[in-house]
Amino acid sequence: MPFHTMHAPNPPDTPDTDPLFPAHFQWGAATAAQQIEGAAREGGRGPSIWDAFCAEPGRIKDGSNVDVACDHYHRYAEDVRHMQWLGLGAYRFSFSWPRLQPEGRGAWNEAGFAFYDRLIDTLLAAGIQPHATLYHWDLPLALYAGIGGWRSRDSVALFADYAAEVARRFGDRLASIATHNEPWCTATLGHETGQFAPGHRSRAEAMQVSHHLLLSHGAAIQAMRVETAAPLGIVLNHTPPYPAEAVEADRRAARLADGLSTRWYMDPVFLGSYPADVLAHLGADAPQLQGGDLARIRQPLDFLGVNFYTRGFVSTRSPALPAPGVLGFNDMGWETYPDALTALLVRLSREYMPPPMYITENGMAHADALVQGRVADAPRIDYLRRHLHAVARAMALGAEVAGYFYWSLLDNFEWDSGYAKRFGLFHVDYANQQRTPKDSAHWYRDFIARQRQRARG
Repeated sequence: MPFHTMHAPNPPDTPDTDPLFPAHFQWGAATAAQQIEGAAREGGRGPSIWDAFCAEPGRIKDGSNVDVACDHYHRYAEDVRHMQWLGLGAYRFSFSWPRLQPEGRGAWNEAGFAFYDRLIDTLLAAGIQPHATLYHWDLPLALYAGIGGWRSRDSVALFADYAAEVARRFGDRLASIATHNEPWCTATLGHETGQFAPGHRSRAEAMQVSHHLLLSHGAAIQAMRVETAAPLGIVLNHTPPYPAEAVEADRRAARLADGLSTRWYMDPVFLGSYPADVLAHLGADAPQLQGGDLARIRQPLDFLGVNFYTRGFVSTRSPALPAPGVLGFNDMGWETYPDALTALLVRLSREYMPPPMYITENGMAHADALVQGRVADAPRIDYLRRHLHAVARAMALGAEVAGYFYWSLLDNFEWDSGYAKRFGLFHVDYANQQRTPKDSAHWYRDFIARQRQRARG
C-alpha cells in the first residue's frame, strides 16, 4: 500500500454486532515482567536498568518504583485464575533477564528458572497457551555497568546465549517466543530522548543501539533454532504517521517519521536492508555495520507481533495542528483511531509479506475509579470493540492475523508514568494488591465466549 494512501477517513460508527473470527484465532492478554512481577530483591534476581532508573529523582512522574509492582511473583496463580475466568486461550508474558541471569552473563539463577517453570505449568494446566518475550526492556544492570549495555556490540552474543538457554529449558512448552518487544522504545526512548531507561540523549547512540538490538534478534533466532521447534518471531510497535494536511511538507515529514519507526525495523528484518532515505537523513548518526550484519538480521520467522495503540498526526505548522480526536483520546493523550490499525495490517501484509501476525498489544489507558466494587470503563469497551472490528476488516482485506492480546491483563507500572496510568482489564489496588475485574473485563469475557459459541456452530 503506497504510503500516501494511508490517510483514510475516520471509520464509520462500528456496528454493535460482533465480527466473526476464525475458530483457531487466539484470544489473550499481555503483561511484562518489569511491570508486574515485583519481588525485585527476591529469588536471586539481580537489579535491572529500570530499578536504577526509578531510583534517580525526577525520572518517574509519581516517584514510584518496581520493588512490589503487582506482586505477580507471589500471586501468579491467582492471576492465572483471572485469565481462566476471562476465558483466555493465550497469555503473553516476558522473562526477566536479570531474574534468570543476574549479571547478564555467566551463572544462571535456578530460582528464577523455577519461578517461570511454575508459571508455565500453571498456565498449561489452565488450558492457556504461554507466549513468551525474551526482552521487554529490563536489561541486567550489571551488563549496562560492565559493557555499556546495548551500546556495545558484545551484547549481541550475550543475548543469543540467554535466548538459547531459555529455549533449551522452556521451548517445548511455549506456544511462541519473541526476541524483543518494541526495540524502537529501547533505542529511541532509552537512548535518544531520555524518557526511558537508561535515560541517554544521543541520536547517534540510539541508532547504533537499534542496530545492535536487531542484530541480537537475528543472533537469538539462530541460537534458538538449534534448541527448539517453538514458533519464533519479534514484536514491533507501530504508530502510523498521518500527514495533518494535504501539503508536501506534512507528507515529507510523515514519510520520514514512518521511516524512523516502521521501516527502520521492518525493512532489515524482512527485506535485509535499512531504508535509504533514512540513512541519508541520519548522515553521520547512522549506525556502523559490519559485513554479514544485514543477512544475520534477516532470519526466517514464524510470526510477527504487532503492537498498536494510536496513530501519529504529523503537522509542520507552528504551532502544530492537533489530532482531531473524533473518537476521543485516552488517559495518555493518545487519539483513538482504529482505522489506522486496519490500514497498517494491510500495508504490512502487502509490502513485507510477513508470516502470520499477532496483535501482541492493543489497549487503552483510562482514568479508572473503583466505586462500590465496580470500575465503569465504557470508553475502554468502546476502544476494544472498535479495534476488534478494525482487525476483522484487515483480515477481510487479506491480512493474516492469528490472535489478539489486550494490553494489559492488570493495571501495572507504566514506565515513566509510574502507577498513575491504568491500562488493565483488572483494577489493581496497589495498597492491598486486590484485583477487581472492570466492566471491560466482563465485556471481553462475554465477547470471547460468544466467539467460541459461534465457532462451535
